[in-house]
Amino acid sequence: ADCRYTCHQECLSLIQLDCRRPSQCHSQLSPESTLLPPCSQNVTQTVEEEKPKPPTIQEIKQRIEKYNAKVTNCLLMKLNDDGTYTGFIKVHLKLRRPVTVPAGIRPQSIYDALKEVNLADMTDKRTSFYLPLDAIKQLHISSTTTVSEVIQGLLRKFMVVDNPQKFALFKEMRKDGQVLFQKLPLTEYPLYLRLLAGPDTDVLSFVLKENETGEVEWDAFSIPELQNFLMILDKEEKDKIQQVQRKYEKFKQRLQQTLKEARGKPG
Repeated sequence: ADCRYTCHQECLSLIQLDCRRPSQCHSQLSPESTLLPPCSQNVTQTVEEEKPKPPTIQEIKQRIEKYNAKVTNCLLMKLNDDGTYTGFIKVHLKLRRPVTVPAGIRPQSIYDALKEVNLADMTDKRTSFYLPLDAIKQLHISSTTTVSEVIQGLLRKFMVVDNPQKFALFKEMRKDGQVLFQKLPLTEYPLYLRLLAGPDTDVLSFVLKENETGEVEWDAFSIPELQNFLMILDKEEKDKIQQVQRKYEKFKQRLQQTLKEARGKPG
């Protein structure tokens, strides 16, 4: 109020002004002399984002009723007494690289699933193959099931023995004629996202893809796998070159044909 000294709000507690003689503030005191010695503490205040409050059981019940009213099949959501709920999600498999599976193992039976038998542990032999592109797998999960558990569940169903860190779950959204992909954190709950978006898969769908966002743990790959990736990339590069060559070869043929037809014509 007297010397008009200015400081940041978060620095206020660290400032000491000698204002006992107001008349001398302007003549004898300088801003530098009013500061305390440098403090080792970090005084920057971190502003935490306000997280939305978790919905109440009543709100969840209302959302589930609204969701089920839009369902055109039998894939309804069910609310449990403890506030959790169960339902179905569909995951599109868009894996462009081969996966590793046990060699010579029969498909998992209902008996094996109920007994939680891991057929992959029955043999050390491994082989690689491509999963059908854009195959769809339906999962019955709980509201407490995380993205990490969904990925691991999908890999178990297809008996894939690759490290789960090689894969990521994305949500696909359509807005204004555009398709948007967003990688989901491992701690996210897919069924809650499904509940919020409604049953329409055109609004929201889930996609399993390779984890190619710079977070791949390359140590999880074996030397043969890394060599296989190089072979695949080399093949993709050659195929791309051939596609470009064929494209411009056809363009060249059409251009030559047009010139040939134009010969002898005026203009």
